Amino acid sequence: MKQSKTFIGVLLIGFGLFFVLQQYSIPILSRFDTWPTILIILGIAFLAQGYLNKQPESILPGGILTGLGIHFHALQHWSSWIDHWGMYTLIVGFSFLLRAHKTNQGVMAGLVLVIISLIGISSITLPRWFGWVDYIFVQIEQFWPFLLIGLGAFFLFKK
Repeated sequence: MKQSKTFIGVLLIGFGLFFVLQQYSIPILSRFDTWPTILIILGIAFLAQGYLNKQPESILPGGILTGLGIHFHALQHWSSWIDHWGMYTLIVGFSFLLRAHKTNQGVMAGLVLVIISLIGISSITLPRWFGWVDYIFVQIEQFWPFLLIGLGAFFLFKK
């Protein structure tokens, strides 16, 4: 019961603060009354659930939701923020590493995703003779949705 109290408590505090920001329009904090803040609130609630109640299965979704919320906030407010597919795999990779810190599971998946992300993000600034890296990622981007559908079907129908 204590475990759900932590999640619900953090969630209620977060949403209460969110609605206070919306209702009173505090100038300095007005940039946080947008939908990405809801992702951050949900993510922090999951992270609190995972760390405070020793439920490491909550850390992965918490990291992903918090990371996505921060990413979408940054896209709205900083023109120099990177808008590249590699940011999404980077967020998931770091979330795997956060969970692996508590469970020792998923370290390789996290590292592989982080490395792929960094290569993908940096491929747009690599010298011309590294054009093959960008070409490979362009080809992968074309078939990415089909790969996700195939993996999903595999996990759904495997016995």
